[in-house]
Amino acid sequence: MEHRVLNVGLIGYGVAGQVFHAPSITAVPGLRLTKVVERHGNKASSRYPGVMSVPYVEDVLADPAIDLVIVATPNATHFDLARQAILAGKHVIVDKPFAVTFNETQELIKLAKQKQNVLSVYQNRRWDGDFLTVKRVAEADFLGKIVEYEAHYDRFVNYIRPSTWKEKEGPGSGILYDLGSHLIDQALVLFGLPETITADIRIQREHSAIEDSFELIMGYDHLKVTLKGGLLVREPGPRYTLHGTQGSFIKFGLDPQEEALKQGATPGASPAWGMESPETWGTLNADLNGLHFVGKIETIPGNYLAFYQNIYDVIVNGAEQMVDPEEAGNIIRIIEAAIDSQKRRMTIEMKRDCRE
Repeated sequence: MEHRVLNVGLIGYGVAGQVFHAPSITAVPGLRLTKVVERHGNKASSRYPGVMSVPYVEDVLADPAIDLVIVATPNATHFDLARQAILAGKHVIVDKPFAVTFNETQELIKLAKQKQNVLSVYQNRRWDGDFLTVKRVAEADFLGKIVEYEAHYDRFVNYIRPSTWKEKEGPGSGILYDLGSHLIDQALVLFGLPETITADIRIQREHSAIEDSFELIMGYDHLKVTLKGGLLVREPGPRYTLHGTQGSFIKFGLDPQEEALKQGATPGASPAWGMESPETWGTLNADLNGLHFVGKIETIPGNYLAFYQNIYDVIVNGAEQMVDPEEAGNIIRIIEAAIDSQKRRMTIEMKRDCRE
């Protein structure tokens, strides 16, 4: 296997760039964060010696030494910046959501194939410890045939944040694009594409310019998937609930990696990285090999570094890509169907070509 360094340019140094991307890039062997586009200041170069803070996107795209470009900017800019980066001959990672429309995702995928560039989307929540555990429970057949799955991504923000672009109306705005992208991706990993979509998307906070609550029902044969998110949930319920013919699995609590990153921790630096305390381990109540079991399942440690480690191996060693852009495109297609469902107040049948 080849061992070489990939120079990385990061476009955007807001929350996504500061909290998620830069710490992970700098923690993965073989990746070298070289330039960061910041509109104001030089926070990146102050935190990471050797990194250059630059004011313009062109400072990254025109640099022949840059191999990989990360787009971590407001949602509405993802398509244009990713397109520019691909045309500049760079491998590209786009922060979720992939783009605003399904057609935009398909154009980017086609262009990346033409240029023979790696293209992926940062669906880091696949490596949340709680989701890794849910996936393992489902694959181990502890629950028998799963008939119902419910996942929540809730927060409590009972005020309007005027300083953030996330509170402004426009293409790609709202909680469904923001938090819903994660939940939809996880459901697709577990169950594949649904047959129907039914959505209830609302504005619950007074004076909010964006939708801040959603309930999305993805219909499958003999399976109901419910995905919910809201910004007025002060006392959260279970994050994951699974029911099957042999039992149930319930999981409370949030993966600790985001909070650790916000506190400035280096991902993977400690053996305890991504580990949950026993108080938040999920509860399994099921029939196992003729015995009725009720008890805790230790949460698998989360590992956001796995995404970037895979990207390095894809580019350098030709490894299989863990987050395929076609999968990320289907997330946007489902979001579009959900918006259509809300407007028409009806269940939307997913077209068969969505499965291809």
